[in-house]
Amino acid sequence: MQTLDIISINLWQTLISLANLLIIFLILKKFFYKPVNKVLAERRALLDKQYADAQKAEDEARANKAEWEEKMQGAENEAESILKEATVRAERRGEKIVEEAKEKAGVIVRTAEVEAELERKKAREGIKREIVDVSSCLSEKILEREIKTSDHKKLIDSFISEIGEGDE
Repeated sequence: MQTLDIISINLWQTLISLANLLIIFLILKKFFYKPVNKVLAERRALLDKQYADAQKAEDEARANKAEWEEKMQGAENEAESILKEATVRAERRGEKIVEEAKEKAGVIVRTAEVEAELERKKAREGIKREIVDVSSCLSEKILEREIKTSDHKKLIDSFISEIGEGDE
């Protein structure tokens, strides 16, 4: 069988390797640990600042959103108020126009009634005059033969007064 000289452990060589490793570790720690920690701390501070800025921006966005929603609600309320006010004004205006139209119609009706009454009176007067004229002509011709002039006038006056009483 063969001997295994290849796998042998050399204690001095292992100790020297460990010493070299320790020296390299101390050198790396001395020169690189603090700068690397400093870079990591700066990086961590930068990230913390970015997170804080992001949180601040999010808070501002929420505040702006709440303010915007409040303004929108106010605008909706104002629009509703303006619409109601315009509706009320339009209704009032419509009522006023209808009222004015009724008043004008009433005035027109009253004027027409007055004019119609005047026309009726004129027509009655005209008819009375014509009746008087016709009756006086007829009665003159009839009475010229039989009645005197004074009797004739009395008859006409009584006839006219009877006609006036009958129309009322």
